[in-house]
This record gives sequence, structure tokens and C-alpha cells, in this order.
Amino acid sequence: MPHDPQIIAATFTRRLALFYSALFVAIGIQLPFFPLWLEAKGLDAQVIGFVLAAPMVVRIFAIPVATRLADRRQNLRAALVAGSAVAAAGNLAVGFTQGGMAILIVFSLASVFFTPIMPLAEAYALRGLAQHGRAYGPVRLWGSAAFIAGSLGAGWIIDSITPRNTIWLIVAAMAAAAVAAGGLVPLRPGRAPPGPPDLPYRGFLHTPGFIAVAVAAGLIQASHAIYYGFSSLDWKTAGLDGPTVGALWAVGVIAEITLFALSGRLPPGLGPAALLMIGAAGAVVRWTAMALDPPAAALPVLQCLHGLSFGASHLGAIGFVARAAPPGKAATAQGNLAVVLGGAMALSMGLSGLLYAAFGTFAYAGMAVMAACGGLFAFAAWQFSPRA
Repeated sequence: MPHDPQIIAATFTRRLALFYSALFVAIGIQLPFFPLWLEAKGLDAQVIGFVLAAPMVVRIFAIPVATRLADRRQNLRAALVAGSAVAAAGNLAVGFTQGGMAILIVFSLASVFFTPIMPLAEAYALRGLAQHGRAYGPVRLWGSAAFIAGSLGAGWIIDSITPRNTIWLIVAAMAAAAVAAGGLVPLRPGRAPPGPPDLPYRGFLHTPGFIAVAVAAGLIQASHAIYYGFSSLDWKTAGLDGPTVGALWAVGVIAEITLFALSGRLPPGLGPAALLMIGAAGAVVRWTAMALDPPAAALPVLQCLHGLSFGASHLGAIGFVARAAPPGKAATAQGNLAVVLGGAMALSMGLSGLLYAAFGTFAYAGMAVMAACGGLFAFAAWQFSPRA
């Protein structure tokens, strides 16, 4: 391999961007279209709900184990390769499984290996990019772009295949992610991102400011539950056609990509807690407007706020973890954050169904309140934690 630092850095970022792209293509296919496969396999709505909830439950247990093991072995790349490969094999097994209970069990087992991939990837990316002096956002944006490509591409393909074959698109995309993981550049040995050298790691509860930041990020991200679960249904009920609904989702992701692309140029003084407060403000404005049943012409503008409600809060949360995690514990800290975010989203998704059934689009007001509470926790982190 060339010894020129610029060439080495470019190789690292290029292969990381390829891995993010492959991983998010898989996610972009699975999120919208896996339920169609479950329905085609004869599962009713209740069983489909249990299957889709499985990763949210599994991640609470799987992520801490996987991330701590990766930290103990000090080999994030190996963990990503193994997790991606087994997750692809697990979804292949799901494709051959018959019966609702059997599918639930096999998919849950596959999720044990799939759910830790994202926090492991974030820890690998943040540490490696810091070593090479590169920014996180311009690399991570390739994942967001790939999500759009995966969703739109699968949508075109699915029109020409039977729903029972949808699973093979997911398997193929996950296999591609496993291959891309194999091409990742090993991290240089040495210290993890800066952290307090005299503070032994005793769990994320003891990391100053972590609880406030994690709760803030959890509330802001969980405030997207009505949007994730019911926006498409609501827009179609209002008379928007499928391509328009798809385009609105794309606008939101494009706004997120734009923020990631510009993140390397953000003012140095704009710390993680400030980004979380900006994200909370964007979410409050967005959900308050959505609760008032805005005209269709206003929806693209409101979708642009996804760059703040999701993008800014995401950058703030992982930025704090990268800055505050003790040496050698980056993956564990990212895993702890992922557990908090996943638990908050699971609870919010359950609540969102009740709110939407009772109040319709006015349920977004509850999401605005949730985001505002997240902003208060972000403000507390900014006030009381020097690392935030």
C-alpha cells in the first residue's frame, strides 16, 4: 500500500463510503418493502408487527455485547466483517423459512448480528477519520444517498417481480455490504479519540454529560415516530399519489445529505449540545406545522427541516460520544447510545399508533412536545458538561 498519507486517507474514506453505501442500500430496501414480503408469506398484521418489532428488542441486548467485545479485541473492522456476513446469511435463512413463528425466531437471530453493525460502523468511522484528519459528514452522506437509491431502485424492481421474491433483494444488498466490509482498511493501533486519560470506564452512566445528551438525542429522534409510521398513509389519504409521496421522503433525505456534506465547514464552536438544540428547534417547528395540517405546497419546505430534526441531532449525539468516550471504549459508548435511541424509538412508535388513532395529524403536536423536552436536556448538557 502506498505510504503517502493523502493516498492512504483517500483510500480509507473511499472504502468507508462504499461500505456505508452498501449498508444503506440494504436498509433502504428492507424498511419499506420487508413488510410486503411478510404479508406475501401469509402473516397477518399482528404477527407482522411482532416481526418488525424484533430488531428494536434484540438491539437492547445485542449491541452492548457486540460493542464491548469489539472494544476488548480492539478490532472494529473484524467485528463489521463478521457481523455483516452473518447478518446476510441470517436473512438468507429467513428467505427459506415458513410460518409466522419460525420467521419471527429466525429474523430475531439474524437481527442479533445486524443491529450492532451501525454503532460499530460509527465507532470505526469516527476513529479512522480522526486518524486521517477527515470529516465524518461528507463520508456519511453517501449512506443517506444510497438509502434513496435503494428505496427507489427496489420500488422499480418490485413492480416486475412477485412480492415473495422481495427478500432476495434484501439478501443481495446485505451480501454486498459484507463484501464492502471486507474491503475496509484496518485502523492504526493507538489511542482512540481524545478522552480523559485518568477516568476509568465504568459504563456510560458515569461519563459526564452522557445521560443528558443521550436522553436529548433519544427524545428528538423518537419524535419522528408519527412521521416514520404514518406520514405516507396520511399523505395518500389527503390525495397525494405514490410518486409525490416518494419525492417528499427524498427531499427530507436530501436535506440530511446537505447538512452532512457541509458538516466539515461548521464553526468549530458549534459543539454537540448546540447541534442537538438546533435539531430540537427544527423538530418543534416541523411537527407543530404538521399538526396544523399544512397545504401540500408547504410540505417540501417542511421536509427540508429533516436536515435539522434528524441530521443535526444525529451529528450532535455521535459527536459527543466521539469526544467524551474514554480511550479504547468508542464502540461501547456508541453501542450505549444506540440502545438508548432504540429504546426511545420503540416506546415512541408504540405511543404513536395510539396518538394517531385518537387525534389524526394533530398527533404531531405530541411529537413537538417530545422534541422540545429533548431540547431542554440538550440545554442542560450544554450548561453543565464541558465536553458538550
